[in-house]
Amino acid sequence: MAKHASSPIDDPILVTGAAGFVGFHVTQRLLADGRRVIGVDNFTPYYDVRLKHARWGQLEDRKGFLGVQMDLANKDQLLALCDDHAPGGFIHLAAQPGVRYGMENPGAYVDSNLVGFMNVLEAARAHEIAHLVFASTSSVYGANRAMPYAEHQSTAHPLSLYAATKRANELLAHSYAHLFRIPCTGLRFFTVYGPWGRPDMAPQKFAARIFAGDQIEVYNGGNLTRDFTFVEDIVEGVVRVLDHVPVADEGWDPMAPTPDASGVAPFRIFNIGRGAPVNLMDFIATLEKHIGRKANMVMLDMQPGDVEGTWCDVSALERAVGYRPRVSLDEGLAKTVKWFRAFYKV
Repeated sequence: MAKHASSPIDDPILVTGAAGFVGFHVTQRLLADGRRVIGVDNFTPYYDVRLKHARWGQLEDRKGFLGVQMDLANKDQLLALCDDHAPGGFIHLAAQPGVRYGMENPGAYVDSNLVGFMNVLEAARAHEIAHLVFASTSSVYGANRAMPYAEHQSTAHPLSLYAATKRANELLAHSYAHLFRIPCTGLRFFTVYGPWGRPDMAPQKFAARIFAGDQIEVYNGGNLTRDFTFVEDIVEGVVRVLDHVPVADEGWDPMAPTPDASGVAPFRIFNIGRGAPVNLMDFIATLEKHIGRKANMVMLDMQPGDVEGTWCDVSALERAVGYRPRVSLDEGLAKTVKWFRAFYKV
């Protein structure tokens, strides 16, 4: 079993993507816990930046928060920031998201998910960061159909550019953990949703169309399942992992290697999700209940790069840090719709 050393990481914590969906919630939680945070974001216009600025506005006056607008592709600027403020740990959540977007804009994924990530690794190396926690994705499982997905399973067949770049992040992190002894933990997020979510994500996208009386597009005839995970549960896992620093596992067998740990590097990979797949049609029905309106659905074929289902095996993270997701889909969507009504005034 992979080993860890549990001790608080020194403040401040550098959070990239702090104006993004998960980054915003993680930053709020760290500040609520009394920690100091350097929040970084470049406010890319992948979706309406007014939402990003609204999140940022919730953070910028909080005690202990320093907000910096910058592009992680600018290595010199990132290194200078670390020189000035000496962060103790990194939580790297900035990325170009989305599966379908990569078919038309591949360069955005290279700049953000590869160049940006390399610069984060270089900053971690230059400043001897105590722990780098970074976001990966369930999309790395790709063509694998053996569910529930567990960390030791194959990730050799990504179905989207997004998934390929995230798997590359995992491999790059392992190499840096080995070569430079930088403790790294990757978290494979499973379909995160909740208040302040991105407008291209299913809950917000469907809610906007249902409130407007427009059609919602349902792919694969609704025959899809997702391990929907409420953002508060994701945040709980992230903050637990931050102070749970991996060390090289002396019991790791190089003759039967598992990809989720390492005998030569302080490195770990964990799934983080709810562990309860939900059929898309059941998800829509629950959303309809909380909105109080029926959806006008149009059934479409499966989209290139998408997968039919996801299901998260969370047992490794539960054993390591006591992670147990608490929020049901019904409760999570109720909170999401309540926020949606207030924010968009519908």
